[in-house]
Amino acid sequence: MTEPLYPLRIAAAPISWGVCEVPGWGHVLDAQTVLAEMAALGLSATELGPPGYLPPDPDELRSLLATFGITAIGGFLALVLHTEPERALVAAKEAAELFAATGAEVLVLAAATGLDGYDARPRLTAAEWSTLIETSAAIRDLAAEHGLRTVLHPHVGTQVETEPEVERFLADSDLDICLDTGHLLIGGTDPVLLAQRHADRIGHIHLKDVRGALADEVRGGAIDYSEAVRRGLYVPLGDGDVDIAALVQTMRAAGYRGWYVMEQDTALRPTDSAELPSRDTERSLRHLAGLATSAARI
Repeated sequence: MTEPLYPLRIAAAPISWGVCEVPGWGHVLDAQTVLAEMAALGLSATELGPPGYLPPDPDELRSLLATFGITAIGGFLALVLHTEPERALVAAKEAAELFAATGAEVLVLAAATGLDGYDARPRLTAAEWSTLIETSAAIRDLAAEHGLRTVLHPHVGTQVETEPEVERFLADSDLDICLDTGHLLIGGTDPVLLAQRHADRIGHIHLKDVRGALADEVRGGAIDYSEAVRRGLYVPLGDGDVDIAALVQTMRAAGYRGWYVMEQDTALRPTDSAELPSRDTERSLRHLAGLATSAARI
């Protein structure tokens, strides 16, 4: 008998409501609105948004989260790792202290390019790649001092995006990775096959679904990533071309008991409300519940 998919540890993320660290990304809903929408959907755990979105004071942040019955599990932090490692360590220390003070457990690190946004990226020299590996390890050690695990997030428009880069990172570093089903697929990696090859190196999961045709356009350079997001690159779980069921089954069979963070990256217009992002998140929740029901019948 197949092991049931549930109980999964399901969390949310503010990016599903358009909250992004990229300047000019789109309309940003206030934190109380986003947290209230999460709570209304029955979600009780979230990653924190970009630095500065939620209160930087630990007491104030804990109080705000408690108001909505939500627990912080960690957060996404995009830092330039291939140059000026001291600057990255300062930013990582600040984030780790805040995460730890809220009771969070994971720091989701991305290898930023130093450019705004995720539409372009430079090629790294061998020396810069070595610095990236060393800096990520130093951040891992720093975060561990605060009781946090660190995972490296392969991400479109960062220095770890394509399948060869993901494999190279796994070979050169002992950090686990955040398996983001959407960013991997857009970058040219089959997330299910990656999970099957490296289940023991998956420390965190972001569940996304994407339209494969738009992902192909991004990968081929026909359209910028940010424009693809605005055209609906990301869709509710089950509506796109990622095999979410196979991914979850693979990780459950491998003994993964970490978080599954639902993310449907979106960019809101000034007139947009929380209604559509919340409706899409609800669809994703229903899809996960349907997977659990199907598994229970096997």
